[in-house]
Amino acid sequence: MSQTLSPDRVRADIAELLGCEPGEIAPDDNLVDLGLDSMRIMALVERWRAAGATTLEFPDLFELPELGHWQALLAGEAA
Repeated sequence: MSQTLSPDRVRADIAELLGCEPGEIAPDDNLVDLGLDSMRIMALVERWRAAGATTLEFPDLFELPELGHWQALLAGEAA
């Protein structure tokens, strides 16, 4: 994925929608279990597309809703 989304930005964007501090989210936390519903995930998809992750799709995130996976995916490290 060609974009400029840092791991810190990804964590901060998720924390904003969850109403918590970024440091409260562990890399292996299930973000759906923490309260991130499908509407919020779609909001993140749109936000991150606008930031340059133009090929990002909802299933890319929903398939494995963990912070570490999302950070790797947006950094281009995950398939």
